[in-house]
Amino acid sequence: MDRGTGAQREGDTQGRGGTTDDPRLNQLLIRTADGDEQAFAGVYDALADTVMGLASRVVQDKAQAEEVTQDVMVEVWRTADRFHPMRGAARSWVLTLAHRRAVDRVRSVAAGRARELRAAVREQERSFDTVAEEVEVREEQRVVFRCLAGLSHELRLPLVLAYYEGLTYAEVAEALSTPAGTIKSRMRQGLQRLHDCLEAGS
Repeated sequence: MDRGTGAQREGDTQGRGGTTDDPRLNQLLIRTADGDEQAFAGVYDALADTVMGLASRVVQDKAQAEEVTQDVMVEVWRTADRFHPMRGAARSWVLTLAHRRAVDRVRSVAAGRARELRAAVREQERSFDTVAEEVEVREEQRVVFRCLAGLSHELRLPLVLAYYEGLTYAEVAEALSTPAGTIKSRMRQGLQRLHDCLEAGS
């Protein structure tokens, strides 16, 4: 890819992008686009701490923020030729990359957590069936399991996740991909029916 001559780049820095940031930093990034490792070292020294600070605020985890920072700086080295001073300043360009990377990391972590919760739901359903059929418990527990088993799936599962797995309303809602308000309504209805069943069996 043609990254342009140094003279062309110098001319570009006279545009509006060059006036909103450190012109020296703009030039360092332009030289980085031409494969100048020393210039890239200057960009790294100037912006790595700032990128780290932004990443830390977004991901709320130091280790992950450090990983994001390294990924961003590698991306800066590899894609510096996409920087155009007429469109904005070097600092803004790099921080835009950093913010996008940090948000992607948060989404990735959240997706992983959602997968874990869905797996827990599947496992909990199997566990409930096993417990209800095989485990010898006190009479009160047998009555509870019988009443739980009598509930519909959509009413029973939120109660099992909340009271046996210790999940919060929000976590139950996320695990079941259902709005929190709907989960609360189903749990209230399930508890009422469970109460009626226990009263009838006492």
